[in-house]
Amino acid sequence: MPSSSSLIQGISISVSDDDEVTGKVRVRVRRKRSRGPASARRRRFLFRTVRLGVPLLLAALSVSLLLYESYHITPSHSSTLPPPSFADFRHLSRAARAADGPRKSCLKFLDPEKLQNLELPEIPETNMTVKEVVYRSSLLHIKDDVLSESSRFNSFTGYQTLTEREESFKIKESVTVHCGFYDESGGFRVSSVDKEYMRYCEVVVATCAFGGGDDLHQPIGMTENAIRKVCYVAFWDEVTQGAQEEEGNKIGEDNMIGLWRIIIVKDLPFSDQRLNGKIPKLISHRLFPMARYSIWVDSKSQFRRDPLGVLEALLWRSNSSLALSEHGARSSLYDEAKAIVKKHKATPEEVEVQLDQYRQDGIPDEKRFNGKKGVFLISTLTDPILLLPFTALAEASVIVRDHAPSTNLFMCLWFNEVVRFTSRDQLSFPYVLRRLRPPGVHLFPVCARKDLVNSFGHRRKVKPLVKDAR
Repeated sequence: MPSSSSLIQGISISVSDDDEVTGKVRVRVRRKRSRGPASARRRRFLFRTVRLGVPLLLAALSVSLLLYESYHITPSHSSTLPPPSFADFRHLSRAARAADGPRKSCLKFLDPEKLQNLELPEIPETNMTVKEVVYRSSLLHIKDDVLSESSRFNSFTGYQTLTEREESFKIKESVTVHCGFYDESGGFRVSSVDKEYMRYCEVVVATCAFGGGDDLHQPIGMTENAIRKVCYVAFWDEVTQGAQEEEGNKIGEDNMIGLWRIIIVKDLPFSDQRLNGKIPKLISHRLFPMARYSIWVDSKSQFRRDPLGVLEALLWRSNSSLALSEHGARSSLYDEAKAIVKKHKATPEEVEVQLDQYRQDGIPDEKRFNGKKGVFLISTLTDPILLLPFTALAEASVIVRDHAPSTNLFMCLWFNEVVRFTSRDQLSFPYVLRRLRPPGVHLFPVCARKDLVNSFGHRRKVKPLVKDAR
């Protein structure tokens, strides 16, 4: 038989068949294991909890207090800019992302409510010396048989002689100048639909990408008021259109991509794509005949402010006519010439021809002129007048301007210098500035430019055109 067991108050009594036979009973006492008083265990548990938990609790409280204080001490950097879309943000470089962070603005813009109700100012009665600019064209002028001094002049630019160049710098009420679009066969053709669209733009934000060029960056930071009143226009050629379509950026049936109206340019007049880009950059008044104001933004940049607010801050508030971003690295055109050659942006021969002409025209080699610092009076953003050096440099990736006759003349002459010499407009700007000495020019600092745009850098190298001279 199997053995059986019973437990009576902690005493185990085992009975087997053998024991029953012999009449013996085995008794085995099992002692309960002593576990000590419960209060001692609780004390040890509490001690461990206090030793480990209190430092963690204090650290958590310290971090919470620090975050709370920093939130209330740090000044608010609220902005009217809407957050960029993921498509825009994913292309931002680290530098651009950092630039979007809290930083002190160099420009004081109107608050959002005022921007939303901002109107274009009335057209003032002009008291400028230049009241009319007449553009030379093949319809009004017979082409001379004399060869032009520059091989880059063609039927788009006209064939400006040195005599005509010198005459164009003489300030009169009515000035006749070359300013592109010399002949209908000269190129830079856009469709009649696009021409009609451009004709009705009063305020323009323009950019361009030719030869594949850079991506199209959607503008941000504008008000609904600006969207209604401002034309955002991007000039592309067919090469750029194809490159963008490969990446999924197709032009809609309304000729738009986002806020940009895409205008396809055919028959570009120059083999140098940088020179083709100077047409919408420098002579936008020839493309938008009814526009009163324009803002140029390089294709490597994303415009991040309200256009009407920018016009108010840089032009209207100070009664200025032209505002450009100053050069952040150099202040002399001769220093810039050395940098251009060193970076292989132009040949030494091209640069030397330009500098020789400028020396002949009286631009000093040094930053001092007749023993004194070469300066002249010019109106600026904050002061009625400011002393600017004769050789002041502009970086010119952002150009804010009106389309008054005197400003149009300045831009035409600047464009002609870029065609005649190198494509680097930084070299020719101080020359034209010194020769014309126009009122109302403002060179804003680098920090202000960073306040206006996010810079991405050039994404790809453009493809040059191979074509015969016209």
